[in-house]
Amino acid sequence: MSVLGHNKKQGINTKTVTCSNYAVGIGAARFQLQYMSHYLKREERKDPDPRIHHFIPDTWQRELMDIVDNNESAIIVAPTSSGKTYASYYCMEKVLRESDDGVVVYVAPTKALVHQVVATVHNRFVKELPAGITVCGVFTRDYRYDALNCQVLVTVPQCLEILVLSPHWQNWVKRIKYVVFDEVHCLGGEIGAQVWEHLLVMIRCPFLALSATISNPEYLTEWLQKVKNYWLQAEELQNSEPSESKSSHRIKHKQKRGSDKKSFKVRLVKYGERYNDLEKYVCIPEDGSFEFFHYHPCAALTVNHIEKYGFPSDFSFSPQECIKLYDTMVGTWKNWSRAKELDPEQFSSLKDKIIITKADARKYEESLKKELVNWVRCGHKEEVGKVLKSLQPEIEDVAEHDMKKLFPCFVEELRKIDALPALFFIFNIQEVESYADRLYLHLKKKKEEMKPDTEAQLSLQIKLEKVEKKLKRLTNVTEDKLSASKAEILHTLLDKKNILEMQVEKLSKDPPECTFANQKAVDEKTLNYMLKRTQLLTRNIRLALPLLKGIGYHHESMNPKQRQAVETLLRMGFLQVVTATGSLALGINMPCKSVVFVEDSVYLDSLNLRQMSGRAGRRGQDLLGKVFFYNIPLPKVQRLIKANVPKLKGQFPLSVSLILRLILLAEKADDKPDAKAKALSVLKHSLMAFNQPKKQEMLKLFFLFSVQFLVREGYINQEGKPQGFSGLATHLHYREPSNFVLIRFLEKGLFHKLCERSLTNKGGKQFSETVMETLVLVLANLFGRLRLPHSAVELKGQFRHSKVILDELPPDFAAAAEEYNDVVDKIFGSFLLSTSKFADMEQEYQLPLSNISFAGAESDHETSFLSVLTNCQNKTTAVSPFATLSGNTNNDLFCASTVDTIGLQTVDAKILKIPAFDHETEDIQGRKMPLNAYALDFYKHGSLKALFCENFLHRGDAFQLIKDFKLVISSISTSLMELCEDENDNVVLAFKQLDESYKEKYEKIQN
Repeated sequence: MSVLGHNKKQGINTKTVTCSNYAVGIGAARFQLQYMSHYLKREERKDPDPRIHHFIPDTWQRELMDIVDNNESAIIVAPTSSGKTYASYYCMEKVLRESDDGVVVYVAPTKALVHQVVATVHNRFVKELPAGITVCGVFTRDYRYDALNCQVLVTVPQCLEILVLSPHWQNWVKRIKYVVFDEVHCLGGEIGAQVWEHLLVMIRCPFLALSATISNPEYLTEWLQKVKNYWLQAEELQNSEPSESKSSHRIKHKQKRGSDKKSFKVRLVKYGERYNDLEKYVCIPEDGSFEFFHYHPCAALTVNHIEKYGFPSDFSFSPQECIKLYDTMVGTWKNWSRAKELDPEQFSSLKDKIIITKADARKYEESLKKELVNWVRCGHKEEVGKVLKSLQPEIEDVAEHDMKKLFPCFVEELRKIDALPALFFIFNIQEVESYADRLYLHLKKKKEEMKPDTEAQLSLQIKLEKVEKKLKRLTNVTEDKLSASKAEILHTLLDKKNILEMQVEKLSKDPPECTFANQKAVDEKTLNYMLKRTQLLTRNIRLALPLLKGIGYHHESMNPKQRQAVETLLRMGFLQVVTATGSLALGINMPCKSVVFVEDSVYLDSLNLRQMSGRAGRRGQDLLGKVFFYNIPLPKVQRLIKANVPKLKGQFPLSVSLILRLILLAEKADDKPDAKAKALSVLKHSLMAFNQPKKQEMLKLFFLFSVQFLVREGYINQEGKPQGFSGLATHLHYREPSNFVLIRFLEKGLFHKLCERSLTNKGGKQFSETVMETLVLVLANLFGRLRLPHSAVELKGQFRHSKVILDELPPDFAAAAEEYNDVVDKIFGSFLLSTSKFADMEQEYQLPLSNISFAGAESDHETSFLSVLTNCQNKTTAVSPFATLSGNTNNDLFCASTVDTIGLQTVDAKILKIPAFDHETEDIQGRKMPLNAYALDFYKHGSLKALFCENFLHRGDAFQLIKDFKLVISSISTSLMELCEDENDNVVLAFKQLDESYKEKYEKIQN
């Protein structure tokens, strides 16, 4: 490699002179790291695996296949695009190969990922099955087909939980051989996390849990191994029971499963190497264009952060960024003793290597990180500060309004640097659509400003018409009767017609600079079919027009078919620009080169940054992924990059409705030992309480007080058996506490009184519109609880179609709701008093930020405030000592509305899911926030347009809210018909009439 240096000696031979013409003036190692950064060779195995035919798996992927072959469970933590999802498809193939009876369940967090997995399964697997059984089925809230007669079920957590907790479907549950949990870090989310937890602790079969963003996988593995040990003991106990019926059942079970060997082992598989590097850029406008400043990861760090926390666990540099860091370190500290040792030409893993691999570069990166940390520990903080400052780009933030205007220009610049296709993440639905519209209008204006060659187009059109007239005359005669010369003329004219049509089409098409669509990716026939199938041109022209120019948007409030159209066209490569919320952040395999974060948001955190950044650069398609920060404040960028992914700690797993569902399962399932084992597993194995005895005791108390509530309200009897309206309460479990309040209204006969007030005699019992509207008003107060800001009250009566502000419950219903709350306050107030013994009182006396303690009379911070606090006469045991200063006592815990603000902070009442009905909500200024009357307004006028024009709703949100409300009415109506022996009962008939009426109005807006 001496050719890379210049030879200054005289008398060198011709061969050396020739080689020196190609010298670049730097060493081989530096050249490869700096200029071949993302082209460096990846270490891949060459020996094929007999289990896989279409590619050669890596070592860690073979480990996953071994796990599946041994029927073991695994937590798989690997970067996005590394190939971890393949294990799930290998798992499906194994189960499909072994029998026609086994089932694999694939649990996806979003409907977008469900669609993708279903398409992949249909594409990968073809199998001849007995009549009535299919390979793949789907179960989501939007649609359900072949869910219980398939071998591969793709679903979302909430729907699988319904099946697992249903007493009637336990035989199907026993057929499950494997469950795949994709994006299992959702276990740590604030919404729906407990459902993931319930599933993980209730399934007997092995599982695969996949994620790219778990910071404490060892802790999660330990917890899940404890769960599996519980199931091992449960199985041994059941097998040891002498019951003859169970013995025969067990023999049949063994014969059915054949040679299956059970395993209760949970393994952790970690793979840290991302196939393609990610580089980050900050975007700044410059003279009508944009400059992209490379943001070195170290630019986000501070000396204090390195000293306290070191480098974040997933903090990585590209090889080029390693060179930049080394050069900055050398330039900052001239007398650095290890400068030569860490020179890329002298470093042990790089020295004298002809070909440097990614693994070699990673060793160099780790050595540089350790050295920088060592500088801090050895007292060279000033030098480290200079290094970090030198790596920061010298840029200033730009006004938000200007950046919005410049968005089209920014996308044009991305096209110039070949950074498309790209996903643009925005955390606001209105802005998602607004940015896409802005870009479409930019292209439209650009085309209008161009001078089309109308004369040439007109000339070609005239020629084409003449050719078509000649063809028409010739085609009136059949071809076999044409002379040879006329037949030749016919073929010549046909060729000429085709050429002219192509020329006309070329002139009429958008110029390349006026569209982002990749016309080569999708033919016109396929595109027209998709537009027709999704009815975009008739129903959503706002999406259809940008779509034709290669621009799309995607969010959860869209029509499912329209979402699928965007996903499909992006995956096929037709769309080059897609704005989206987090709906495309999880697990979606989209071929995009870049990810752009547009605008700041409270939802943009370290977890979302890593999830969304993972969409940039996919294995097998891109060697480098690019992440752009557009209109994000620099301090926020800094915090995002240096922050660790939050640890999975779990959420409060129980609710009163869940406990009732578990009681129903244990009582009504055919296999009662299995059902009781599932219920006990949920109660015993909370991730939140894992290795924390105090929290485990708190969960036991919550269970006991919940059972007391269920007995008091008549859902279970003294023996713990379900009765009364327990079925209806569990059908509406996701609407707690409104489900319990509804049943209180039913039991007090309020609906019967309402329905007896007005009956018409039109073809049997028909209830007047007044009754129907009052019924909707009551249900809207329970199940349509969307709050409006207090300022909306000032607009009351100013709307043309909608009422907007929902009236309060009728007096008798309001009184019943208050009675219900009195019961809840009494029972769960006692619960809060009982849990106070689990509080950390030392922490309760500390201020949250300064950590100044006021725990005793003697303190280093003696103030008048301290003297008041320590001498306070209102001694309490379950109220925050700071809240006690305002006169609050333990008795105030018996009012659910004040619990959140006065309770002990280390026993957080906000997470305890006390089923109080919050019929009045106030903002931070103490002003009442009214309910949105969208459900009642829609019943009256049936107009979706009026809802998003007057009720402050987005069009997609309005549709989804009406759909949810309709489903609630249907659930109530169906449950009442099953429960009531008298099919002519007024309440049953009234809800049936309301269900039919609301469904009719909904179907009109749906069609």
